[in-house]
Amino acid sequence: MYDAIADPYCYAGTKVLKNIPGIRDQAALDEYEAAMTAQRADEPLPAGHVSVSHFRAVHHHLFQDVYTWAGRYRTVRLSKGASTFCYPEHIQREMRTLFRALRRKQCLKGLSREAFAAEAASFLSTLNAIHAFREGNGRAQTMFLVLVADRAGHPLNLDKLEPEAFLAAMVDSFGGDGRRLVQQMLLLTTR
Repeated sequence: MYDAIADPYCYAGTKVLKNIPGIRDQAALDEYEAAMTAQRADEPLPAGHVSVSHFRAVHHHLFQDVYTWAGRYRTVRLSKGASTFCYPEHIQREMRTLFRALRRKQCLKGLSREAFAAEAASFLSTLNAIHAFREGNGRAQTMFLVLVADRAGHPLNLDKLEPEAFLAAMVDSFGGDGRRLVQQMLLLTTR
């Protein structure tokens, strides 16, 4: 669970995020959210150019049945464990900078598998550090990376995703060590 101060996203006196069906029990919300986002992930993702607005559209698509703020940047400071994510007042600028760099790199097209894995890991690490949304960042990041990888000619095989190892690699990358995340990307790009 994330830590946030004076969180207007939560029902008063709880850490349960306000949600469209009005669920006030965290376990029930987790179950509902998992079911709705899995259903939406099975549908075609929104079309668009690789851009900030496209990333936001992917988050909206996945979470539209759960949160009214799906696809909108968070407005509260957020941390998880010892990791403090980008302050909300800087999210828009940091997202523009990140996606501008991705466009300069031609959205990672034309790279070898190894170079793609390194660049994709770097992009994902920064996107995660920004943590643009109040909830659902990891799922939106993964689905968006699927789109980027497909367009770059390095489709991801999510059946090979090992959640614990991937999460540990993401935590390492947040601390500045992206080696395990590159290895995870190499694993996901093997057929």
